[in-house]
Amino acid sequence: VSCLTQRIGEQFPFPYQPYNIQEEFMQALYSALDKGKVGIFESPTGTGKSLSLICGALSWLTDYEERKRQEAAALLQEGEAALSTNAAQSSAVSSSAELDWITDFVQKKAEHDLVSKLKEEELKRKKREERLEMIRNNVQLKYAVKRKSYEEDEAFKLLQLSKEEQVEATGDQEDEELIIAEYESDDESKIKSSRTHSQLAQFVHEVQKSPFSKDISVVTLGSRQNLCINEEVRQLGSIQRINDRCMEMQKNKHEKHHHEEGVKRKRGPAKSVCPYNKASALQQMRDVVLGAVHDIEQLLKLGRETHSCPYYSTRLAIPPAQLVVLPYQMVLHEATRRAAGVQLKGQVLIIDEAHNLSDTLSCIHSAELSGAQLCCAHSQLSQYADRYKSRLKAKNLMYIKQILFVIEGLVRVLGGEHKSGFFVLLGTEMLTINNFLFKAQIDNINLFKVLQRYFEKSMISRKVSVIYLIHTKTTEKVLSASPMMQVEGFFMALTNSNTDGRVVVHKQGSLSESSVKFLLLNPAVHFAQVLEECRAVIIAGGTMQPVSDFKQELLFSAGVGEERITEFSCGHVIPPENILPLVLCSGPSGQELEFTFQNRDTPRMMDETGRILSNICNVVPGGVVCFFPSYDYSKRIISHWEASGTLTRLANKKKIFQEPKKANQVEQVLNEFSRCIQRCSADCSGLTGALLFSVVGGKMSEGINFSDDLGRCVVMVGMPYPNIKSPELQEKMSYLDKHLPHSQGRSPGQALIENICMKAVNQSIGRAIRHRGDYSSVVLCDRRYSRPATLSKLPTWIKDRTTTHTTFGPAFAALRKVRNITGSAELLGKLYF
Repeated sequence: VSCLTQRIGEQFPFPYQPYNIQEEFMQALYSALDKGKVGIFESPTGTGKSLSLICGALSWLTDYEERKRQEAAALLQEGEAALSTNAAQSSAVSSSAELDWITDFVQKKAEHDLVSKLKEEELKRKKREERLEMIRNNVQLKYAVKRKSYEEDEAFKLLQLSKEEQVEATGDQEDEELIIAEYESDDESKIKSSRTHSQLAQFVHEVQKSPFSKDISVVTLGSRQNLCINEEVRQLGSIQRINDRCMEMQKNKHEKHHHEEGVKRKRGPAKSVCPYNKASALQQMRDVVLGAVHDIEQLLKLGRETHSCPYYSTRLAIPPAQLVVLPYQMVLHEATRRAAGVQLKGQVLIIDEAHNLSDTLSCIHSAELSGAQLCCAHSQLSQYADRYKSRLKAKNLMYIKQILFVIEGLVRVLGGEHKSGFFVLLGTEMLTINNFLFKAQIDNINLFKVLQRYFEKSMISRKVSVIYLIHTKTTEKVLSASPMMQVEGFFMALTNSNTDGRVVVHKQGSLSESSVKFLLLNPAVHFAQVLEECRAVIIAGGTMQPVSDFKQELLFSAGVGEERITEFSCGHVIPPENILPLVLCSGPSGQELEFTFQNRDTPRMMDETGRILSNICNVVPGGVVCFFPSYDYSKRIISHWEASGTLTRLANKKKIFQEPKKANQVEQVLNEFSRCIQRCSADCSGLTGALLFSVVGGKMSEGINFSDDLGRCVVMVGMPYPNIKSPELQEKMSYLDKHLPHSQGRSPGQALIENICMKAVNQSIGRAIRHRGDYSSVVLCDRRYSRPATLSKLPTWIKDRTTTHTTFGPAFAALRKVRNITGSAELLGKLYF
């Protein structure tokens, strides 16, 4: 394939005139995709990063597909010409000529096969394009009960039961379940964009605004919990119970199908099947999905209108789709990826909002089991074995006994017996995988390899879970996550390399409250396969600093060479005077600001923080968002201000809001915060806006936009360092110190602590400044922010404009100046000491 690493002399399709930095972003992205690079792209929030990703990537995909078509057409033309030439030569050669007829035959057959294959692929492509064009033009497609086309046969296969594998694995036909077979696509390269569920809708809306919305086939993937439209199943609540019920209804559908074909069904009440899981309806919805861009909400609405399951319809749409939008875990976790039918070989993967990629990888590959779950899993599996022992093969019973033996070993590690148990010992122990297996007396590595295959082939965990769900009379008794599924996940985690993980044994005083947890220390080991399979991987975020540490931990450790990595970073689109980042080293009374664990709770430090906020609220219009390093500290300092009268003084200038404890209350608080600011700007009351108390890493530090008057100032109180005494964090630091090189006189473990802190800071202060005309100030209240090593971890567009103030007066004057520059009325605020 010829490389067109730049769109020379041609602009990128864009919904409006792009900023220069967006043009540069798209050009760099296009080049990275064409060269098969691993790209690290940093573009501040508010600079149109999502649209740049969409338009740059889809421009490349459009060009790539056109080049492939042209090359295939040229190759087909050459092949047909060669066949014609060979035919003419063969007829001209006399029978007496000394030809190697075997070689001649093989050569001609190879040429003929190549031409046939090219013709077949071209026919498939044309049929696919014609079909999509019909859908986009709202042509109503008629569906017959029996289909003969290749594509529809493949779609039917996707929903067929893998009977042979099930019977071989368990010997139990009554409890067979439907398995969604993998769909191997031979389509050309496509683009997969990865995000969390909450961000998918925003990204899809950007696709809908793009010039590609009418010409690109897009599918948005989600979990059953997000996409199920069967109210009976949705009301179960937890994702595991929804999964189990869905699989049970599919099994019932298969049994009903056999009964209709004349297979005698066992006596008993009729079992419910899902009315939305019908092949013809699924295929019809699949076509509609491919014909226009839909977000999750639109898919749910479409599913209800067509009486078709959005979960399975979207999976049918994966092979022909050009752009697949999906949550992180669906692409980063191999088993989940395989179950969803997502193929990465030769594809382009774009991971957006990737600032926490390392933590995300570690989290989704870690596993935890409580003593209660272990005992429940042991009970469920024992009951399953007793119920079906007369019908299970001896080999299956042997595997089940081995699983029970391992569960008993895990319970012993926690100091109890699987039937009950209280014990006195308390504490936390960190073990290598091998030491843990030895302590549990299950140190047979082959045992886990054998059991891993058995779990995957027999689907025993899901069978046990479904039976437990059916026979549990009260739903309150059902755990939110299936115990056997949790056990299987923990078993799989223990198959990691001994050096890549640790097991944390946490004893709480009773068996049910105690737990064992697998902690992944090397996320690169699971990212390596993604990097190897994909044609290109783009890792994008508002801030990716520090890039050097990111590359070391996730890319170099995964075997990626420096030559395959490309980096792009750009500034912000706002004028320099629209952002004022300040480091405050002392407060109004001269109190030095250093919010260490030892002195942050002192009355003088809390009082000084209150004076700083009082001054800020006196001069800053609209909304002020104040971030505290933890929920505990937020509670303590607010209680102190209530007692000292500081909170009353703050409330005289701005109405006070606090981050809610429950996630479902966030939207309500934000709406009230916004309405209050709008009212204050419209009337001439004493209030000048609102003050919102939030927590770094909390519900409002990421994914929430405080644009315009909602965030005229962001205040960061202290530095949100993680708990250095955490056994898990200490183990991670030790691992990095041992396996990664030291840099600039600091250990990788020390760098980890600083990086965790500053990533959290960057996410919080990035809530303000959301567009070119926006303006805000950022006040970092701690003298430690002034250290060069700390400043270097701020986003470039903030770092380059940050000023450090050893005294409060000049900083306060700078805040007043920003207000005046924006054209607001003259300030009459007082300086509080």
